[in-house]
Order: sequence, then structure tokens, then C-alpha cells
Amino acid sequence: MKILLADDDGQLQRAMRITLSARGYEVVSAHDGAEAIDLAASAHPDLVLLDLGMPKVDGLDVIRAVRAWSSVPILVLSGRTDSAEKVEALDAGADDYVTKPFAMDELLARIRARSRRPAGDDDTAAVHRIGELEVDLAAKTIRPAGDEGHGASVRLTPTEWRLLELFLKHPGRLLTREMLLGEVWGPFHANDAGYLRLYVAQLRRKLEPVPAEPRHFLNEPGMGYRFEP
Repeated sequence: MKILLADDDGQLQRAMRITLSARGYEVVSAHDGAEAIDLAASAHPDLVLLDLGMPKVDGLDVIRAVRAWSSVPILVLSGRTDSAEKVEALDAGADDYVTKPFAMDELLARIRARSRRPAGDDDTAAVHRIGELEVDLAAKTIRPAGDEGHGASVRLTPTEWRLLELFLKHPGRLLTREMLLGEVWGPFHANDAGYLRLYVAQLRRKLEPVPAEPRHFLNEPGMGYRFEP
């Protein structure tokens, strides 16, 4: 497994390279945001470990640039602890967020969790219906049913897309809060129910006919959510 390590802290870079290499990972290093973008394209990593406070190009802009053409898992390593900045990074397309200083054992567990997660499956090619809307997961478009591409599409953030895909793949099934949090935000966010409430509310606002009276994204109190097409 090849890991792109993008961090401008030389001491941390050296320590992490030694640790990761000792566990069988191939490591390529970037010391600024521009180099991180270049290596993400040329080195074809299986995972990106990215510091947000990068010179030349900020980490958030690195995420947005990589997400324009790649679905490679991005795990943010940052000293920024504000929850709004965490949400911004996840919205931009990051898959997980680790706050510095971190325990190496925890980081390695998160890397293993990401490496086990499949990049995609045949379900992503399907076209789904949500009421009067048609969702094409492969093209990442949402339009009124029967629309031939002339009308405005509904725009979702990368995190909203990941959550919506889970709902679409399990219609009518109760999805627990823990399962949704684990699949979308990773195993270390199982107690971050605030993330889930926020993004379900966003999906309702964008996809429900009457967001205050949801018909498709239903809350099961104390348990989780159920999607009804």
C-alpha cells in the first residue's frame, strides 16, 4: 500500500516515514501543498495523509484539487481543533480527521480501516429515484425525473454524497447512527451524532419536498434513520 505523506514538519515526516515503512507501507513525501497535488497525480497513492497548514497551497485547497479527479482516501492530520474547521475539511472531501498530537497506534488503526474499505461497487452505476428526483450515482447528478439535462441540478457536498449513497443502497432498512457514522466518517466518529444530524438535515433541505415534514429520510428515535424512496 502506497501512502502520500504531506506535511511540512520535517521531524514528524521522518518519524512517520520510519514507522510506516517498518509496517510495510511505501511512503512518498510532500513538503508543501503544491507538491502534494503533483504527487497525488503522479505517484498514484492508495491513501493520503495530509496536514491542513501547508505552505504554498493550503490543505483545504489540496483536498478540493485532488477531489476534482480522484476518490483516493484522504486522512487529515491537523493541529486545528475547531469543529467548524473539521466539518469544512470533511465537506471538502476528506474521509477522516485526526487532531495533533495523536497516538501512532490510533493513526495506524485508522489507516487499516481505510485500506479495508472498498473504493466502490456496481451499485454506484445505478440510477435511483427519490420522489420526483432522479439520482445518478455514477455521474453524481440529481435532477427532476424526466429532465434531459436542461434544468438545474441539485448540488451536494462530497460528504452528503457519501451519506446519500448509503441510504440509496439500503432502501427501507433501518441504518443505525453508529453504522452511518462509521461508514461516512470512520470508526473513530461513532459518537459524533452531531455530524449525522447536520448532514441528514442538509439532505432533507435539498431533497425533500417539505424538509420540515420528511417523507424519505425518516428518523427512528434512539436508533438511527430509514430511507423510504
